[in-house]
Amino acid sequence: MDVNKINRELENKNPREVIQWALAIAKRPVLTTNFGPFSASIIKAVIDLKPSIKVIWIDTGYNTPQTYRHANEMIDRFNLNIQVYVPAQTAAHRDSVLGIPSFDDPKHSLFTRQVKLEPFQRAFADHQPDVWFTNLRKGQTTFRDGIDIVSLNSEGIIKVSPFYNWSDTQIERYLDQHNLPNERKYYDPTKQLANRECGLHI
Repeated sequence: MDVNKINRELENKNPREVIQWALAIAKRPVLTTNFGPFSASIIKAVIDLKPSIKVIWIDTGYNTPQTYRHANEMIDRFNLNIQVYVPAQTAAHRDSVLGIPSFDDPKHSLFTRQVKLEPFQRAFADHQPDVWFTNLRKGQTTFRDGIDIVSLNSEGIIKVSPFYNWSDTQIERYLDQHNLPNERKYYDPTKQLANRECGLHI
């Protein structure tokens, strides 16, 4: 697959056209979401074209009450084929022995592996996707600035970010046009700061 050529061809396509392209080649597509800010945009866009798609949510156990309410609203509204994966340990158990290490603490990598990477890898092992829809966008982090609309992850999965070139303003307009909620009270204990990576790039 010539990813550079594909990205040139998709550069001026809108998110719906990007999703249509990806679904045309997909056999086992999945959509991942954290139900964080702007997440309703990709959920709406993908579900419109493939209502039955598996929607994978890695629930770290540290989400805000607002995020859990937002997740329930989206699951009910779109009748999502939701696949929830949680860490092997409860948050209470982990808090008692590890806590939430700061980003510069050597234990932070263990914490990230427990609450996010292990359940994420388990989810992908279960569903074996060939196409993975994400809501990554340019300008969010240094890593994301270099991946483009379509990329191949380390496992050879085609990673598709339909809104990659959209600004916050454009997505906010999309949410308004479709009467979609946007819950901003979100917390990711593995990132701690907005400009840090989430770690889900297997």
